Amino acid sequence: MARKKKSEGEAAEQDTSQAGAEHAAEEVTQPAQEAPQAEAAPDASDPEAGEGESARAPEAPQPEAPKAETRPLEAPPAEAPRAEVPPAEDAPREAAQADAPQPELAQADEAASAEVAEEPGAPATVAADASEGGEAAEEAAERPARAKPSVPGAHLEVDIVPEGVDPLGRGEEYEDPYAIEEDEHAPAQAEEQAEEVEEVLTQPIASAAIDLAAGARYRATGKRKSAIARVTLRPGSGTYLINGRTLEEHFPRTTLQRNIRQPLETVGYHERMDVLARLQGGGISAQAGALRHGVSRALLEADPNLRGELKRRGFLTRDSRAKERKKAGLKKARKRPQFSKR
Repeated sequence: MARKKKSEGEAAEQDTSQAGAEHAAEEVTQPAQEAPQAEAAPDASDPEAGEGESARAPEAPQPEAPKAETRPLEAPPAEAPRAEVPPAEDAPREAAQADAPQPELAQADEAASAEVAEEPGAPATVAADASEGGEAAEEAAERPARAKPSVPGAHLEVDIVPEGVDPLGRGEEYEDPYAIEEDEHAPAQAEEQAEEVEEVLTQPIASAAIDLAAGARYRATGKRKSAIARVTLRPGSGTYLINGRTLEEHFPRTTLQRNIRQPLETVGYHERMDVLARLQGGGISAQAGALRHGVSRALLEADPNLRGELKRRGFLTRDSRAKERKKAGLKKARKRPQFSKR
């Protein structure tokens, strides 16, 4: 019994859905049939009436699509609306445009005709190209090979005259004035001359005549950098007393000691005169130079005739070398800060 009731209910639902679908189809077909009748073109026999009606005819309203029900089973296809007929004025323009040749079609026709024209003549063109290639090959074979450009003067022989040989063949007596003679003994001779000059400078001055009286005192002042030496020469055994100390105590370096003794050794009075000195300022090297300068000046006070020899040996020249002052913007006298480009 339950199955029979269910089948009867399903059959009733199917009948109601089919009835709804047929009703919707009738509503769609009625506006579709009315629209073409309203849009019918006027009669061609009456042009004036056609023109007026076409100008005044309003556009047909488009029908609204019906709302589909919840579950339609099958809906019949709606008929498509007919295309609108163009008015009479636009018809001649469209016909003229259809009759006018389009540029794209014209180009396609030209390309097709060109291909058709080339097809039968293709063997002839290939043959012509082959004949031209053969003629070009024959002409290339007939042409002579291109000669390499010659270098100017390549045919001339190299003529190099060795050094010391007469280019004109004037005999063995010829001497080249521009020839450079290499002397193997030149370096040795230069060294010997330098040694001779040193010996002359170190030799004692024989013309020195200094009065060595018991009360003789010869005073002078020597300078080097910022050091000042006040020197006094007196007859004695050749001792040095510098600020109450001996020479070896005040100047421990042998090089400085030798430089200080040079003036008296050059004159030959290094064992017959004592040196008393008072030094101030400067360092050890500057004080040694100042002391040497003071002793040389004191000797000049003892004998003015020694000036030439002492000057030639450089004892009377005050050494002007000194530390250069610091400049603004620099780290020292000339040292600059590191430059950074970036």
